[in-house]
Amino acid sequence: MPQPDLSRRNFLGTSLAAGAGFFVVPRAVLGGSGFTAPNDRINHAVVGCGGMGNGHIGYVLGDRTAKLVAVCDVDAKRLAAAQARGGADCQGYNDFREMLARGDIDCCHVVTPPHWHALQNIAALDAGCDVWAEKPMTRTIDEGQHIVDAVRRNGRVFRLNTWFRLHSGFYGLGTTVRPLKKLVMSGALGWPLTVRVSAHTGFGWKTRGWSGRINVPPEPVPAELDYDLWLGPAPFKPYFKHRTHGSFRGYWDYDGGGLGDMGQHYLDPVQYILDKDDTSPVEVEAYAPWPPHDDAVGLWGRVWMRYADGCTIILESCEWGEEETKGKPYIEGPNGKVYPGFRTDPPELAQLVNQLPEPEPMISDFNVSMRTRRKFGLNEVNGDRSNILIHLANAAIRTGRKLQFDPATLEFVNDAAANRLVHQPMRAPWRLV
Repeated sequence: MPQPDLSRRNFLGTSLAAGAGFFVVPRAVLGGSGFTAPNDRINHAVVGCGGMGNGHIGYVLGDRTAKLVAVCDVDAKRLAAAQARGGADCQGYNDFREMLARGDIDCCHVVTPPHWHALQNIAALDAGCDVWAEKPMTRTIDEGQHIVDAVRRNGRVFRLNTWFRLHSGFYGLGTTVRPLKKLVMSGALGWPLTVRVSAHTGFGWKTRGWSGRINVPPEPVPAELDYDLWLGPAPFKPYFKHRTHGSFRGYWDYDGGGLGDMGQHYLDPVQYILDKDDTSPVEVEAYAPWPPHDDAVGLWGRVWMRYADGCTIILESCEWGEEETKGKPYIEGPNGKVYPGFRTDPPELAQLVNQLPEPEPMISDFNVSMRTRRKFGLNEVNGDRSNILIHLANAAIRTGRKLQFDPATLEFVNDAAANRLVHQPMRAPWRLV
């Protein structure tokens, strides 16, 4: 006869549903308002203790229902600082595999460069952890489906760390995503829609700031940095400082420039507003300098992505080439337009919003997801689709031609060169299984 799963993680997920009235226990053990039961605190670990990693550490330390039990980093100085911040009960690790092997981690935060995201997210899921992951979800399109599969086979919950579809102010639009979603759902703007994402509509792409450097001579690896483990699955390249830590986004081996940094922030809400959580564009084209560098991410001008129903997303860097979106609306349909500051044409569209039905609610507190086993608002499924938008744009920039994409197979149509960007090998011994 199968034995019941009485593991700590299963207890945390089921104890709220089990009756507490059969036992007389101290009030503090029950938890509740003003109390946190010792057995009810969720054990967190953070992999990657740089700028964003410290933000995650701060969140855990500020949550009285959470306990930071482990931190991990390949930079010994960063690791020491994070461990000291975590306190006496927080253990430090150089290798995430050793950390995950301890077996008592409920939630693992993956806050490393994107070339590590797939492997570390999957390793955490396979170790029985729920995962709070940084964006972009993965470095390639193919890696995203591996994470989706790992969440499913392990019965875990997954959160992608971008807020804009959920509740935050939406940059220059002067509103949250919700009113825009309501307008689109109502059909008031008509169909198909065009969305323009550029500095002119409130969304700067940091294209120059996240460009890589070329012809940089090798430098000595700092004594505190395990550079081989920092590279992990990425190809070996001689070390120089700009390749690592805060400026890694400028190199194709690790990320995708400003699109990698800001793309999931900006494009996931677009996908949600357009109701495209279950599909992807079928065509993508870019206007960018040619040829691109094979190592360093460079500048680009515009990217067009078109869905099968005619909806189009236009990205513009405003840092190279002509500026096509200046003075144009953020969202435009046959019957209306929405400009930054939530100014509408016709003006009555803005007043219409208050009369429209609300979108379906979603979970915006990951503690709720972990305790109820219900999907977080931005999860592995819809997060994979918005992650794909980033990689479609960069594929068009890197190939220099219009590409056709199949949203079902998640591959480019009859284009072997473009599909080599979908399926990229990892440096041995690292591999996806």
